[in-house]
Amino acid sequence: MTTLGTREHKILLELLKKIRIEAGFRQVDLAKKLKVPQSMVSKYEVGERRIDLLELREICAALGVSLVEIVEQLEHLLNKDTDETDSQISE
Repeated sequence: MTTLGTREHKILLELLKKIRIEAGFRQVDLAKKLKVPQSMVSKYEVGERRIDLLELREICAALGVSLVEIVEQLEHLLNKDTDETDSQISE
């Protein structure tokens, strides 16, 4: 099963980018904290590279947010998006 390019994956990427920007980090700043090349941050933000759960946990720690908080925000966004789609379909 691949989730790259799905609606859910795009929402996750947008959320991670938003949180990075709100934390005041450029891609290069986050990459330094993670001890990875800036290109890795860029690739996962544009959907060219998948991140696993442990990488997501490290990203969250570097940005000063908990993994649970990210998951809760993601679930909220996914449910909101689904609710909006459902209401559009029923119109």
